[in-house]
Amino acid sequence: MKPEEIKIGDWMRWLVGQVPGDFYIELFIRAVFIYLLLMIAMRVLGKRMSSQIGRNDMVAMVTLAATIGIPLQAPDRGLLPAVVITILVVWISRWIAKKAFYDQKFERFSQGNISVLVKNAVMDIPEMKRVRLTKERLVAELRFNGVKQLGQVKRLYMEANGKFTIIREEEPKPGLFIIPRLDHELYERFERSDSLLACENCGFTKEKPFEPEQTACPSCGYKIWTPAVMQDS
Repeated sequence: MKPEEIKIGDWMRWLVGQVPGDFYIELFIRAVFIYLLLMIAMRVLGKRMSSQIGRNDMVAMVTLAATIGIPLQAPDRGLLPAVVITILVVWISRWIAKKAFYDQKFERFSQGNISVLVKNAVMDIPEMKRVRLTKERLVAELRFNGVKQLGQVKRLYMEANGKFTIIREEEPKPGLFIIPRLDHELYERFERSDSLLACENCGFTKEKPFEPEQTACPSCGYKIWTPAVMQDS
């Protein structure tokens, strides 16, 4: 756009820009496409991307941020397209929220589902891979909640919004020690089981006798075992 074409009193350029009327049909299609594209991207990136706010809210925020940037930086783009997209994004978000309230299948599709990551002191490695959560991230969350060994955990859920819920065992059993081994002082405070070994990968416990180097874990196939630990002494 040439400098001489920019006039402060040109209200039609302010509102409509320099685009034909048919562009607004294209604008509607673009907005829907971008919204769906962002929703799919959020699903692919995993739940932790939307752990602070809802997935729909985050997609709406990103879409609105992109919408606002265009008329602010391009003088040949009017404000009206941003208004149209904003109204459309708000309407889509409200429609999705209302639809999800009455339709559980649609809610799981749009918001995601709950994942069970720890069952009876054993990490579900395939499920962790599916939700793209590393073992380091999981055990860090457990340590943050005061868990020192997996025998204290009955269930660990990853909610649809990416947050974690822990259900503890009423009577903790021996399990995999999840405190970093470099903390020797804390490790020495825990009593090691004489009869149980824990898989270092998933926490599955197996009673002796067996050959640790030649025995694959029934849960994950790992072949490295370590003594299960009980409560700290």
